[in-house]
Amino acid sequence: MKNASVVFYTSLGILLFLVLMGVLMPESLESVTSSAQSYITNSFGWYYLALVSVFVIVCIYLLVSPIGKIKLGKQDDEPEFSRLTWISMLFSAGIGIGLIFYGTFEPLSHYAISSPTGELGTDQGIKDAMRYTFLHYGIHPWAVYGSLALALAYFSFRKGELTLISKTLRPLIGKHADGVVGKAIDIIAVISTVMGVGTSLGFGAIQINGGLSYLFGAPSNMTMQTVIIVAVTALFMISALTGIGKGIKILSNLNMGFSLILFLFVLAFGSTLFTLNLFTDTVGSYLQNLIDMSFRIAPLNEENRSWINGWTIFYWAWWIAWAPFVGVFIARVSKGRTIREFIVYVLLAPSLISFLWFTTFGSAAITTELSGLMSISSLSPEESLFGVLEGYPLGMAFSILAIVIIVTFFVTSADSGTFVLGMMTTNGSQNPSRQIKVIWGIFLSLTALALLYSGGLQALQNTMIIAALPFSVIMAMMVVSLLKALQREAKELGIGQLRDTVNKTSASKQTKNPNKEAM
Repeated sequence: MKNASVVFYTSLGILLFLVLMGVLMPESLESVTSSAQSYITNSFGWYYLALVSVFVIVCIYLLVSPIGKIKLGKQDDEPEFSRLTWISMLFSAGIGIGLIFYGTFEPLSHYAISSPTGELGTDQGIKDAMRYTFLHYGIHPWAVYGSLALALAYFSFRKGELTLISKTLRPLIGKHADGVVGKAIDIIAVISTVMGVGTSLGFGAIQINGGLSYLFGAPSNMTMQTVIIVAVTALFMISALTGIGKGIKILSNLNMGFSLILFLFVLAFGSTLFTLNLFTDTVGSYLQNLIDMSFRIAPLNEENRSWINGWTIFYWAWWIAWAPFVGVFIARVSKGRTIREFIVYVLLAPSLISFLWFTTFGSAAITTELSGLMSISSLSPEESLFGVLEGYPLGMAFSILAIVIIVTFFVTSADSGTFVLGMMTTNGSQNPSRQIKVIWGIFLSLTALALLYSGGLQALQNTMIIAALPFSVIMAMMVVSLLKALQREAKELGIGQLRDTVNKTSASKQTKNPNKEAM
């Protein structure tokens, strides 16, 4: 097979074994993943919180440091995509399905079902629900993505390395990046990517099924979800075969356009003033409590610790498991940007969009719940969005639009996933062959089906947390390697030494003219 590497065949073999386990022994797989998930969240929750917070600190440091002027590429390299298209692509690949799936459900769940602070059903509970939602979809996840993407883009476009996770570790492991150790690292990254994307595809299939069930009475079961995954697989395979400059670019722009229409509709017909006030208040509360929320592990409160395990630790694991996929993709479309521009638009712009989205849809769900017209909290997570839209004018039309958005996000994520996996398993090829992309597209769908069959939503969550642990160690090494390489280059270029030069010049002038200040 053209350009296929040992990473391709080894990863494929391991994943085939896991898929067969899910199909032939679903109860055993569910039991094993559940036990492993429980052990990891209880034993390594502190580690996830600390590590993701370190990623945030590193990104902020690079944002304000003189190092930020270094370009991700040669000095004459220009960006391949416009800024708007670039943001659309990274956002659609990053957390698109998550916004739709959790947009109404998460804030409402924190308010009415299980509170992060114990303030259930109160005014303070609304504030707590929103700021913790902001935590899960704000700066932290994008710092995870940005750290990995930055390392890949820097080493690939600036240093001429292959676009592989292993090559970013060369400053730390030297020649081993090209040997068995490097191959093992890339295999772990591939497996993490398949599990991460497969989980998101499972979420997408569940919500499409939930929408069809809620609106049209379609059955909500494994058979229906299988039909949905097969149908959407056909769509994203068509897109994948058209290339990144056509399929993914067009779908990403469509995603943003459709999502903007739905967002403006809910904002206009919901409690607009309440939403804007809540957004302003929550941004302030989020920033004020960011450090406390980032490291909150609740060692003395079992109920709060259980909530943190089920939400924050799950999210941090999800973002880490997704990081190879999203990071490789963001790196691929970010050539020609400076580090500072990269961080501004990868860290801050998507966070702001997420804040606006969750405030709008979260406040819509909460106000609908408070009105007594419908108990949104009694609906399943995948049906909550459609329950909110039912109470709005043209609710049916916009519910159908929501399903279309989920499908396009589904297709974009899977399309991007096949492209990234193709790159990772063909020695970093910038244009992997169609055959490789088709194989990975099929395996992504099979993984999603196997996880759904072996335990549904819970199996998806368990697998995320397990897949993230080994890759989190690699990510930590990547960040150290990146900082080491950047410091070396900054020293070579004299970046950050300008102030010292100015100070020395000023001191020299004062020595030559000691009476100047007295004149």
